Amino acid sequence: MDYSLHERIRAGDPGAFRQLFQEHSHAVLAHAVRVSGDRAGAEDVMAVVFLEAWRLRDKLRDEGTTPRPWLMGITVNVLRNRARAARRHAAALARMPLAEPAPDFADELVGRLADRDQLLAAKAALEKLRRGEREVFSLCVWAGLSYPEAAEALGIPVGTVRSRLSRARTRLRALADKELRQASKTRREPLPAAGQVQGGRMVPARSNKEWNR
Repeated sequence: MDYSLHERIRAGDPGAFRQLFQEHSHAVLAHAVRVSGDRAGAEDVMAVVFLEAWRLRDKLRDEGTTPRPWLMGITVNVLRNRARAARRHAAALARMPLAEPAPDFADELVGRLADRDQLLAAKAALEKLRRGEREVFSLCVWAGLSYPEAAEALGIPVGTVRSRLSRARTRLRALADKELRQASKTRREPLPAAGQVQGGRMVPARSNKEWNR
């Protein structure tokens, strides 16, 4: 087996890292987009992954035919850390006093997001799986890693990859269908008409000019 690329990466050869980026950056980005559902955030993840790959380059072992499993293992860890930081941030915000309510026009954009429904439903369903099942599914199905490659990326036996993926597939079918039905139902619910009573209060019908005074 020719491990010259692995050797060059460990040695910090800029050309080797350029090749690593050119061959695998798309897979890293696609995986991050699918797991996070956030394109801009996924690009940040990709940048951190390759910085981490540079920092951890001496840990790349001469195994397999490609450094992709090693790189995807780094991607999994970066996504874990990002999710953990997001949970801490959300918890900190939850402890803060509530701000005064402000007008929210986000509902006007709902109709433009229909093409994202499947991705969002899959992401919502994935979040309801155990973390191990979620990571195996995203690596094997979305990132296209083989069972041995996913096992190497996660540091678990191949048999564990197979069993987790089987459980994930079974649960995801039901969960994703439920999320899609819920999203479709939410979009179909009409907004209250001007002047309609809501919670015992009357919303007066006014022109845009009057509201903006």
